[in-house]
Amino acid sequence: MGNCCASRVWKGEEYRSRSLYQQGRDRLIFMGMTQGKGDKWIIKLQRNSLIGLLASMAFFLQISSLPLLGQAADKELILATTTSTENSGLLDVLLPSFEEKYQVKVKVIALGTGAAIRIAKDGNADLILVHARSLEDEFIAEGYGTKRYQVMHNDFVIVGPAEDIAQIEGKKDVVAVLKKIALSQAGFVSRGDNSGTHVKEMSLWKMAEIKSRASWYIESGSGMTSTLRIANQKRAYTLSDRGTYLNIKKELDLVVLCQGDKLLFNSYGIIPVSSQKYPWIKYDLAMKLVEYITGKEGQEIIGQYGVAKFGEPLFIPDAQEES
Repeated sequence: MGNCCASRVWKGEEYRSRSLYQQGRDRLIFMGMTQGKGDKWIIKLQRNSLIGLLASMAFFLQISSLPLLGQAADKELILATTTSTENSGLLDVLLPSFEEKYQVKVKVIALGTGAAIRIAKDGNADLILVHARSLEDEFIAEGYGTKRYQVMHNDFVIVGPAEDIAQIEGKKDVVAVLKKIALSQAGFVSRGDNSGTHVKEMSLWKMAEIKSRASWYIESGSGMTSTLRIANQKRAYTLSDRGTYLNIKKELDLVVLCQGDKLLFNSYGIIPVSSQKYPWIKYDLAMKLVEYITGKEGQEIIGQYGVAKFGEPLFIPDAQEES
C-alpha cells in the first residue's frame, strides 16, 4: 500500500509534474525543470509567455526522444481532492479496482478543498472530490464543473484533551461549545487553509458570533492529519472530520468531546471538470470514475471501509444525482 500511495498522490507543487505533452502543448508553457523533494523532477510552468514558448521549443528538442511521455499521459486521470479523503486511506482501497478495469492510473492531488478547486479552475484536474457545498455550487455556476454527484458523508467532531479545560464534553450544541472554548480561552487549532473543514469551522464561529480570536487560536495552515497532531501537542481543541481522526486516533491523546449536531454534517460530492471550458479534459474517462464511485461497487467499498479496523465505517455511502 505504501508504494501505491507514493506513486498515486501528489501534494503541493508536485501536481505540476504532469506530462509536457499533456500540459505544455495545449494550455501551459513549458519553462524547464527543477529538482524537488526526494529527487523528484518538477516541471515549472508559466502561462501565456512568448519567451516561455521559445524556451519550451528549445527544450522540446532535447526531450523529443521520449515518445512514451504522451502515451503515459493518455493513461492518467487527475483527481483533485481533499486531504481528508486521502488521509483517511479510503482512496487506497477505492481506486485500484477502477484502475485495473480501465487500465488507467488515477493521480490524486491531495489538498484542501479550496486549493483543489483552484487547480481544477486552472484546468489542471479532470474532476474533483470535495466537501464544501457552497464552493462546489460556485464551481458549477461559474462553468468550471458540469454537475455534482453525491458520493458519501460522515460528520465533523470537536476533539480535545481529556482534561477538557472548557468543559464541553457531552454537549451536542456545537455553537454553544465554541462559545465556551472562546470564553475559557482554551487552545484551539484551526486548519486555516480554506479547506472544506476550515470553511465549516468559519461558518460555526460566525454563528457563535465570535469575531475576535487571540493568542489561544492557532492556524496550522496544514492538512487534517498535521492539524490533529499540532492540537495533540498543544493540548488544544480542533474541528476534524471523523474519518481522519479515527484513522490516526491511536497516535493521539485526544478524545471526541462534541458530536451529533446536525450542523456537523459533512457531505462529499464529485464533479467532472467541463470539457467545453478545457478541451483537454478527459471527460469521458472522468465520467467512468464518477459512475464507478457512485455505482454499486464503489458504494460498497466506501460503506465497508473502516468497519474491520474501527468497528464502524469512516464514510456513509449515499450516492444520488444532484443538480
